[in-house]
Amino acid sequence: MIDQNNPQLAQLVEAVHASRKYRHVSEAFISSIGTRELERGESLKEAIKATKNKLHQVGAAFLDDEMSYASWLAELRLAARSGDRQVLRDACARIMLHQSSTRERLPILDQFYPTILADLPPVHTLLDVACGLNPLAIPWMPLAAHATYYAYDIYQDMMDFLNAGMKFFEVEGLAQARDVIQSPPQQKVDLALILKALPCIEQVDKSAALRLLSEINAEYLLVSFPAQSLGGRRRGMAVNYEARFRALLADKDWSIKRFEFASELAFLITK
Repeated sequence: MIDQNNPQLAQLVEAVHASRKYRHVSEAFISSIGTRELERGESLKEAIKATKNKLHQVGAAFLDDEMSYASWLAELRLAARSGDRQVLRDACARIMLHQSSTRERLPILDQFYPTILADLPPVHTLLDVACGLNPLAIPWMPLAAHATYYAYDIYQDMMDFLNAGMKFFEVEGLAQARDVIQSPPQQKVDLALILKALPCIEQVDKSAALRLLSEINAEYLLVSFPAQSLGGRRRGMAVNYEARFRALLADKDWSIKRFEFASELAFLITK
């Protein structure tokens, strides 16, 4: 919700929403970032520019310029009607090419979830934070039959697409546009996914990562980090992310199991 007593913030949110690139971003998320920029004492024009830059860094940079949700939904519908699981997987894989995080995971997708989740009890409830297009990987996930899948990201049009698309999988799906930094999900789940999201979350609020990990009510947390930049450079990224992550959790009495893949470093936490 926008603070109606702050006309500058209302103008900022309206200006950012007027941009084609950010028109579907959660109003609450724009408001949160805009508030921080205005509190720096910047002019309205500067705050609008800074807010757009931040939205690009944490969201738009990872998406294709054109996200063809209507045609993708039609493709999923056709694939589901075929009754062939591989046809549905192929359709999901083609769509996941349009977001960098899911695109980078495609070469390891056959191993990623089965390897990491192999020793877990049946997963009946799952929470996907800053999910992007990752719910389209449900056909690769070893979930219990008719599991409940909660998905959250900042884009309303993406969440609308996922709400419709998850109906073609054997899950009860609920996708919602949400600022998880200010309003972490509260429901209790078996497993929570926070895949490649913590670096972006910390760009918005440096204290948010530990707070989010602590507040999520999950038996298990699967947290991952990219092993390379968007441009494909490694530059010791995995080593640096692991050191920072372990330092972040130094005071937590949690069990942590490490998994390393070609493009991604993952940690399965047992709370």
